[in-house]
Amino acid sequence: MSTYVHDFPFDPAHGRTLDELLRIPAPGAPDDFEAFWRARYAAARAVATEPELGPVEEERDGVRIHGVTYTSVGGVRLGGWLALPVEGPARHGFVIGHGYGGRQEPGPDVPLPLPHSAAILPCVRGQGDRGRWEGIPEVSFEHVLHGIESRETYVIGDCVADLWCAASALGELVPELAEGDTPRLGYLGESFGGGLGALALPWEDRFGAAQLTVPTFGNHPLRLTLPCTGSGESVRAYHREHPEVTDVLRYFDAATAAARVERPTLVAAALFDPSVPPPGQFAVYNALGGVRELQVLSAGHFVHDGQAAETAELHANRRRFFGERLGA
Repeated sequence: MSTYVHDFPFDPAHGRTLDELLRIPAPGAPDDFEAFWRARYAAARAVATEPELGPVEEERDGVRIHGVTYTSVGGVRLGGWLALPVEGPARHGFVIGHGYGGRQEPGPDVPLPLPHSAAILPCVRGQGDRGRWEGIPEVSFEHVLHGIESRETYVIGDCVADLWCAASALGELVPELAEGDTPRLGYLGESFGGGLGALALPWEDRFGAAQLTVPTFGNHPLRLTLPCTGSGESVRAYHREHPEVTDVLRYFDAATAAARVERPTLVAAALFDPSVPPPGQFAVYNALGGVRELQVLSAGHFVHDGQAAETAELHANRRRFFGERLGA
């Protein structure tokens, strides 16, 4: 039963208790799941990202924020922002993914989780003014279907590669992050960015830790049965007309990928969420193969009493978590 008064034509809690959510498994992987993603990763690492740093656009919270552009797979030139410490060299770095719709400014992703950090905030292809690319829809309900007919053409795979290329661009612009033997990069992603992060992390050894908030794309077979107001509803509608799409979705399941994530990961998953069904979020957490932490949120994608306090708690957990994993 939902714990909030709402006017959605479905229950955004989908009738699950926390105990039930903590038992939701990840779907099995196709036989060539790892080979598929390792090949995608190798192609992304081979890209000459040629990052270009723009002028300072704002200064706050201990960082100067520049515009940045870089090249990703397929020769797609993307933009975003780069945050650099005002004082001294960067001790840590972050790649910060965004939700569906992209970002028009760095917004609440700054301040960064740790002081003396650098971060790249990319706009993946098709998302936001700085991620706009001809032929790729910007609207989430259309973007999530772009190229879905084939695993090779599905835009979600290229968006994951955009994050890998963003990490390469960050390393080129802030070379001190590559010093030493211990990974000094962290990944942060919420909603769309959380799902992309789960897909990106298993194959990427440059990240030392990650934090995913209300991640999407978890347990597609289950998601296809659960109504929502997010991009998953568009996939559900497409599936009704094209049931064969399940063969493609198997390669882009965030929970299946999470089972292969070995670096420490903090997940914030919601009990009530109209946009990203909670069972999919918890499937990502449940599947994680390495050290994991969970913060249970009352609700996601929904304004509610207590939201500010939960957000503050998450930010504190994030600082503590990355401080322990990447070094204060």
